[in-house]
Amino acid sequence: MRLLATIIVALFVVTSLSPAKAAQLVMFESASCEWCEIWDEEISQVYPKTDEGKRAPLRRVDIHGPIPSDLDHLKRAHFTPTFVLVEADREIGRIVGYPGEDFFWGLLGQIIEKLPKQIAKDGQGQCKETRNC
Repeated sequence: MRLLATIIVALFVVTSLSPAKAAQLVMFESASCEWCEIWDEEISQVYPKTDEGKRAPLRRVDIHGPIPSDLDHLKRAHFTPTFVLVEADREIGRIVGYPGEDFFWGLLGQIIEKLPKQIAKDGQGQCKETRNC
């Protein structure tokens, strides 16, 4: 019985972490994309440590490869890099191209503002609204 309960909890955790449900920033890229390389040099190392990266983890997709089935509802990207913010199986917004570090963060911030607010508890157990839990 304990094993069954453990399996049920594990399945719940895995399905609740499904990439199609949580917010994610999908980066359509290609191996020959010079601007993708520049984005990698300027942003990729810091992105997961930022509020934006925690709210919408990065997911890379090769523009020339097959589109993962959980993303097949998205309008096809034609240029690299293209960044698509996705949550709950819907596109929230996109950035086509890499306009440089300063513009990227500003544009991404505008798109992330469109995400539904999350509720978090403060240190005293009181609920507060936040975008970056």
